[in-house]
Amino acid sequence: MTLLLGSLTIGLILALLALGVFVSFRVFRFPDITTDGSLTLGASIAAALLVEGVAAPLATAAGAAGGLLAGAVTGVLHARFRIHGLLAGILVMTALYSINLRIMGKSNLPLLEAKTLATHAEQLGPWIAGAARLEILGFSVGTAEVSVLAAAFAASALIALLLYGFLRTQLGTAMRATGDNEQMVRALGVDVGDMRIAGLALANGLVALAGALLAQYQGFADVQMGIGMVVLGLASVIIGEALVGTTRELGLVITGALMGSVLFRLLVAIALRAGLDPNDLKLVTALFVFAALVAPRLAARRRGAPA
Repeated sequence: MTLLLGSLTIGLILALLALGVFVSFRVFRFPDITTDGSLTLGASIAAALLVEGVAAPLATAAGAAGGLLAGAVTGVLHARFRIHGLLAGILVMTALYSINLRIMGKSNLPLLEAKTLATHAEQLGPWIAGAARLEILGFSVGTAEVSVLAAAFAASALIALLLYGFLRTQLGTAMRATGDNEQMVRALGVDVGDMRIAGLALANGLVALAGALLAQYQGFADVQMGIGMVVLGLASVIIGEALVGTTRELGLVITGALMGSVLFRLLVAIALRAGLDPNDLKLVTALFVFAALVAPRLAARRRGAPA
């Protein structure tokens, strides 16, 4: 039960990563590799501030702001300096590796003595429940674990609602239109470059927020923690699309990304419990994304083929 609760919590935290990847890959159709670096950036900024005694909400917000800046830099390199989007992301991601090391001062920064959002949630749970453990479906679980899970759910749901509301505003609609039909948006007098810069800043801000929360939940920030996260986020988005179907309803797509992240973490937990070597996890993830990308096309071909 502890493994299940932990997987659900991490899945909800990384749902914010999935939302960021959704904005860059699906809304803007931009291959943004900055994700791998901005997640670690959010974690490193939050961890460094927490170690210095800064309040957890402020440290978390600072981590998200760092991701906003990183995404904006990628957007500027692409829109203003005419650097290919993939290369712009790689340049920023590479630079962020050294920046993250500078921020933390070392490759791994523990948060054992820091007061994080996770520790606040752990302390709040037993106080509300009035007991150290609860009986759920016949299993005895700690109220601290349940309270952290509830806090992660509340945070991911709130951010998803805010993103949904933003993408329905005039600015958000212009961003979505930029991804759908760039020429039409340009003909209407909208600066496509500005839209991309703002969109990439938003995407990486969400990713960095996920990194800041993940570091606080795990109790450390590591310079390697962002490697492969863009693939994980894309996998979550693809799973979400499979769950909600092919739809253009914004609310369903965002909900699907959240569900995809949680389901992906559950699949990972089940695979590890079944004996999968952790060293093979990234390889299995890459193969899964490949299969998820190819399977719909193969299914469409089979449906179109004569019986």
